[in-house]
Amino acid sequence: MLPAACRAALFLSLCLAGPTAMAQDCTGKLGTSRVMQVDPSGLQVGTKHFPQTLDLADREVVLTFDDGPLPGTTPSVLKALARECVRATFFVIGRNAAGHPDLLRREIAEGHTVGHHSMTHPMTLADIAYDKAVADIEKGIAADDKAAYGASGTRPRVPFFRFPGFGASSELLDYLKGRGIGVFGADLWASDWNPMTPEEQLTLVMARLDHAGRGIILLHDTRAQTAKMLPAFLTALKEKGYRVVHIVPVPPRTATAP
Repeated sequence: MLPAACRAALFLSLCLAGPTAMAQDCTGKLGTSRVMQVDPSGLQVGTKHFPQTLDLADREVVLTFDDGPLPGTTPSVLKALARECVRATFFVIGRNAAGHPDLLRREIAEGHTVGHHSMTHPMTLADIAYDKAVADIEKGIAADDKAAYGASGTRPRVPFFRFPGFGASSELLDYLKGRGIGVFGADLWASDWNPMTPEEQLTLVMARLDHAGRGIILLHDTRAQTAKMLPAFLTALKEKGYRVVHIVPVPPRTATAP
C-alpha cells in the first residue's frame, strides 16, 4: 500500500490533470497559467466581503462557478472551458450534486476543483438558526463528497466553501475555521442572477475586470446566459492578456515517523 503522503500526492495530481486535460493539445489556447495551492486553514478571501484576497499578480484571475451542477447548462460551461484548456472551481449545491453525480464526477475528471455551497442554498445561512445553518453546510459537504467520490468522511476532500448569497455570520465563519474549511468570497462578479443578454453580460464583466485588474470572478454555471457568454469571455481574456490561475487545496498534512 502507498504511504499516506504518496496517496495524497497522487490524489492531487489526478485532480489537477484529468483524462481530458492530459490528452488535449492546448497550443494557442487561453490555458491555465499556473496552479496555486491554497491552505484552507483560517482562509477568508474575496474583497467583496473580506479585507484580503488571494495573492494574484496583475491580470491574473480565478474563475469560479456557483450553484451547479445542472444538466441544461453545466455541460456547455465544461465544454467551453475544455476548449480553451481552462480549469475553474465549482462551488456546488449538495442536492444538485446528489441529483447529478455524473456531472460532478465529470468536473473532477476534467481537472476542475469542486468546493461546497451548502445543501439547499438558503438565502441566507446567516438568516436561519445557527444549528440549522450548520446542518445545511454539513449535509451539503457530505452529499457532494458522496456523489463525487462514493463516500464522505469527517473532513471534506476539498475544504473550500462559499456562502450562498455571501450571507455569513461571525459564528458560522468561526465554525468553518474550526473545521479547517477555507471560505471564498469574490473580488468581482458578472451579476448573472439578473436577466441580460450574453453580450450585455460580457461587456459588464469585462468592464469590471479591466477596472479591478485581477481577482476571483464569480459566475453561475446554472445560468443559460453565462453558458452562452463563456466562449466569448474566454476569448476576451486571452486577447487582453489575462491569465487563469487554478486553485487547489494544499495536500493533507500527514504525521511523520518518530
